[in-house]
Amino acid sequence: MFKSHPKGLIPAALSNMGERFGYYIMNAVLVLFLCSKFGLDEETSTLIYSFFYAGIYVLSLVGGVIADKTQNYKRTIIQGLIIMTIGYCVLSVPVLATPDNTTWLLTLTCVALFFIAFGNGLFKGNLQAIVGQLYDNPKYASQRDSGFQIFYVFINIGGLIAPFVAPLLRSWWLDQNGLAYDASLPALCHQYLGATTTMATENIDNFYALVTSVGGNVSGDIQAFCQKYLEVFNTGIHYSFIASVLAMIISLVIFIVTKNSLPNPGRKEKAEVVNYTAEEKAAMAKEIKQRMYALFAVLGIAIFFWFSFHQNGTSLSIFARDFVKTDTIAPEIWQAVNPFFVIVLTPLVMLLFGSLSKRGKEISTPRKIAIGMGLAGIAYLFLAVYSYYQGYPSGTEFRAEALANPDAVAAVKAGPWVLILLYFFLTVAELFISPLGLSFVSKVAPKNMQGLCQGLWLGATAIGNLLLWIGPLMYNKFPIWQAWTVFLVVCLISMGVMLAMVKWLERVAK
Repeated sequence: MFKSHPKGLIPAALSNMGERFGYYIMNAVLVLFLCSKFGLDEETSTLIYSFFYAGIYVLSLVGGVIADKTQNYKRTIIQGLIIMTIGYCVLSVPVLATPDNTTWLLTLTCVALFFIAFGNGLFKGNLQAIVGQLYDNPKYASQRDSGFQIFYVFINIGGLIAPFVAPLLRSWWLDQNGLAYDASLPALCHQYLGATTTMATENIDNFYALVTSVGGNVSGDIQAFCQKYLEVFNTGIHYSFIASVLAMIISLVIFIVTKNSLPNPGRKEKAEVVNYTAEEKAAMAKEIKQRMYALFAVLGIAIFFWFSFHQNGTSLSIFARDFVKTDTIAPEIWQAVNPFFVIVLTPLVMLLFGSLSKRGKEISTPRKIAIGMGLAGIAYLFLAVYSYYQGYPSGTEFRAEALANPDAVAAVKAGPWVLILLYFFLTVAELFISPLGLSFVSKVAPKNMQGLCQGLWLGATAIGNLLLWIGPLMYNKFPIWQAWTVFLVVCLISMGVMLAMVKWLERVAK
């Protein structure tokens, strides 16, 4: 698989894998962690998540500008890894949230998230620019798409392992303190501490039953138990962020050791530009304009893909917690299904594309992206039909019913197969869009703007992420099949627009 690719691909992919492992540990639990630690409602938690996730990609644009201006991509990448490490160090310190310290502690948490986002912005796009530079060599140019697919597999190896880390450490720490895990209990503890008088008698009885099931004593001080459970529950998650710190350090070491084998995108082109005549520069300016138009057209489609796909960290994660039978599996772990499919399916997708190419039926990158949007639509079509058939109400109504009548609600929860099938379609869609989108950007980007253009791709992702809060909002306000239908329509419209632009994009990308 690697013989026809440049030697620098594996070191770059390994460095990225380490960083992604640390990132996905935190990302897998972030929304639920904000709810359990600070007692925030899901809309507020997902709003913070949306701004954080968007910040990663907006700041990638800043990181690309910095690297292009300084012409020192490698130093920018190293600085990004160091800044991210600082952010994870802050998150790893366990401090119990109380009414007296919640304001400054939540502020400190958001500052740590900013450090992670800014460091990621310096790191992510510029490393991708270096990978794209590896394939500017005519010897490897035909392998650009498959090179980015391999790079993407390494990302998802980290993403596959990471979602297990926080739940395992959390469960271990609960066990060390004589307690057991229950996904719904932190929210109920916050509710009990904040407003016990608003809980109906039947709900309080069910709450006491949950307390007993995780090792509490209902004849003792329930408020003290709630405080202890929240402290132990969240401390276990804080410990998982130590693993993120270690992953950042490993990624930094790998990059520093191997950086001399990697190109520096700007330097080669700086020497070549001085040889262009005025006529050549005019022709180049026209070509650059066309390339940038094509780039922004694809970026527009990417916005709506990421808006739909990254629901895996917001509404789909909450769906796994509320509507899926996850008694023995923490809801965060279901996020490992997506990277598992990426690793398993990428070789098959590469084999398919390679076979079509050998038979003279190669599918262009823009057409692959359009197909990917259609596959994402299929994923949401399935979930919308299933939710409608089951008669699922809004998330808010379902949780209220679960507390009042837990046995009846348990009987209508979905089996794990629903999430597995959903993530199968979303993953295939991702393989048709994300790595190939990176490849398309590296192909059409002007050579002296590689970092900036990779930052623009990530900036489009940021805009999509800024819209993520809409998913949980719909999820909690309307019957959930309506929320999934909105994403279905978004994907289908995006596919149609992309298909309408395919021939033009193919001409520009030649």
